[in-house]
Amino acid sequence: MKLIFISGPSGSGKTTLSNQINLKIKNSFVLSTDNYYKTGLISKLHSKFVEGYFDKMISFNYKLFKKDFDFIVNNRISIHDRYYNFEKKTIHIILNETKNINFLIVEGIFAKEFSKTISNQNFYFLEIKYKKNECMNRVVQRDLKERGKDKKQAENDFLKSWDIYYEKWNPNSIKNNTNRFIIKKNSDVDNIIKKLVN
Repeated sequence: MKLIFISGPSGSGKTTLSNQINLKIKNSFVLSTDNYYKTGLISKLHSKFVEGYFDKMISFNYKLFKKDFDFIVNNRISIHDRYYNFEKKTIHIILNETKNINFLIVEGIFAKEFSKTISNQNFYFLEIKYKKNECMNRVVQRDLKERGKDKKQAENDFLKSWDIYYEKWNPNSIKNNTNRFIIKKNSDVDNIIKKLVN
């Protein structure tokens, strides 16, 4: 199985790119780290009192994500999808079996962190680099529509998120044997996808 990790700051288009690749590559499956935030009372409290909570590893349910990741890699199937509700801080599970998975696409702000735990397997790593104001506009529109925030809160949360991402992610922290691509606004994505398939 080929592994593709897609990382970038909030609003950079990770989900859009992963879905674009998923449509063009047969037998692929997208696993989004955004659907593996912690749930319950502790998560609700942390999200209120810990600045930038959803951009820090303390918010990420690593154990649950690793369980689903390992199952897909070992069996080449996925039996369900998970969706995180940011307002209720809950995970909704939908039974949806996908078979014969040959490409597993892991996307989200924790994709790079998780990729560091992959020790004995090469993978492709796509890092999205878009301008800050473009990313902010996307985040504000999304947060107003999907996460119950007002514009000021969405902008403030984005700025914190941007700083956290670039503070903790060393651009040179990817393994030397990894095939790395930098995705910019005018990048030839179709050509990159051909390289992923070959």
